[in-house]
Amino acid sequence: MKFTVNSEDINCSARIGMLETSHGEILTPIFMPVGSAGAVKSLAPDELITAGATIILGNTYHLYLRPGTEIINTASGLHKFMAWERSILTDSGGFQVFSLAKMNKISDDGVEFQSHLDGSRHFFSPAVSMEIQRNLGGDIIMAFDQCPPGDSDIQIAEEALKRTSSWISECAQYLQDNPTLYDHEQTLFPIVQGSIYEELRRRSAEEVIPYASCGVAIGGLAVGEEKGAMFDMIELLDGVLPKDQPRYLMGVGRPTDLVRAVRLGIDMFDCVMPTRNARNGQLFTSHGIVNIKNKKYKTDFTQLDDSCNCYLCKNFTRAYLCHLIRVNEILGLRLASLHNISYYLNLMAVMRVEISSGAFSSWAENYLNEMSHLKGM
Repeated sequence: MKFTVNSEDINCSARIGMLETSHGEILTPIFMPVGSAGAVKSLAPDELITAGATIILGNTYHLYLRPGTEIINTASGLHKFMAWERSILTDSGGFQVFSLAKMNKISDDGVEFQSHLDGSRHFFSPAVSMEIQRNLGGDIIMAFDQCPPGDSDIQIAEEALKRTSSWISECAQYLQDNPTLYDHEQTLFPIVQGSIYEELRRRSAEEVIPYASCGVAIGGLAVGEEKGAMFDMIELLDGVLPKDQPRYLMGVGRPTDLVRAVRLGIDMFDCVMPTRNARNGQLFTSHGIVNIKNKKYKTDFTQLDDSCNCYLCKNFTRAYLCHLIRVNEILGLRLASLHNISYYLNLMAVMRVEISSGAFSSWAENYLNEMSHLKGM
C-alpha cells in the first residue's frame, strides 16, 4: 500500500492525499461507510459507488459470529462475498468485544466474552483477530487493542495502553508468520490509545509507530469523553504521528467533527451515524438536521436539500419521504440512508476541493460558524 500527500493547507494541518491499495485509489480525506455485517445497511454496492464511496468498513466481531469466517473464506474473501470491488478496512473486533458483549473477562492474553446474540462464549486474542482478518481479506486490517471508556481514570487507561502496546507486537508477529490468503496485500494499522491523558497518548504513539508501515489509527476517542478533550488529543497527536502516513480517527462522527478533525490532520473516518440516524428519520443537510418524521413535513413538497444531487433529492419531496418513514416503508429507510451517506461523502469531496484551492481554513471557519448553532451537526 502507498500513501502520497498531494496538497497541504498552509494555515492548518489539512491535506489531500492519495492512498493506493490493491483494490484502487482513495482520495483523502475520506469517510468510510460502515458495513459491519458485510453490507452498509440497506444499500447496494452500486449505490455506494454512485455516492462516492471508495472504501468501506467491515467488522471482525460481527462477521466472526455471522456468517462465520469459514464461509467468507470459502467465498474467496469478503470482497467477493459481498461483491465489493473497491477497498475494505476491517476493524479488529476489539471495540465490540468491550462494548457489545454481555460479559467479558480481560487478561494479558486477550478477552473472553459472551456473544450479544446468544450468550455463547468466545475468546479473542491478537492472533485470533489477525487470523479472522486474514480470512476476511481486507486491504487494511486493524490491530487488536483495548479501548477503555472515556471516563476511565489514568490507571485504567494506562493498563489498556500497556496491553495495546503488547498486543501490536503479537499482531505483527502473526502476520509475519502467516502470509495473506488471497492475491492482494493487507496492511496493518496500529492503534494509539491513552484516553484523554497527554502523557499516555504520547507514550502510546511512540510505542506503536514502529509497527506503522502505511497508516496509524487513533482509537479510544468519541467514547464518552468531553468533546474538547477529544480534540485536544487529536491536536496533540498531529504533532507526533508520521506526516507521510494516513491518520485514521476511529468512530467519529458528526459533520462538524469531521471538519475540525481534517483541520488537525486527520485523513480517514468511519461512523455508523449516517445510516443509524437515517433509519430514525434524521437527515443531514446543508441547512442542518431535518427530522423528517415531524408533522410539518407531511405537506412539504420541496426538495430535501437543494445542494444535494443524491437520488432522493433529485427525485422526491420531503412529504414523500415523511410518508415512507412514518409507515416504516423500506424504501424510505433506503433513500434516507443513501442521502446521509451522500452528504458525508460530498462533504469530504468539498473539503478536498477547498484544500486544493488554498481556501480550506476560511471555508472551514464559515462552515463551523454556520453549523455551530444547529443541533446535531
